[in-house]
Amino acid sequence: MIRNSDGSIGSPCVSWCEMNPKSNYCFGCFRSIEEIASWSNLSEAEKEAIWLALPLREATENSID
Repeated sequence: MIRNSDGSIGSPCVSWCEMNPKSNYCFGCFRSIEEIASWSNLSEAEKEAIWLALPLREATENSID
């Protein structure tokens, strides 16, 4: 998980913004379009929950392709 300089949870964006039509997650950060769009309005707990889900999403996505 990335932390911003103020200690808040940072975005998992890696600047590869392309949605996978099979999984509906971004190829780069493995977030849904809804998560990406609402990121700046999410609570720290919601952001942490998304970060914790990313490794499983990445593993699952790699098995889809």
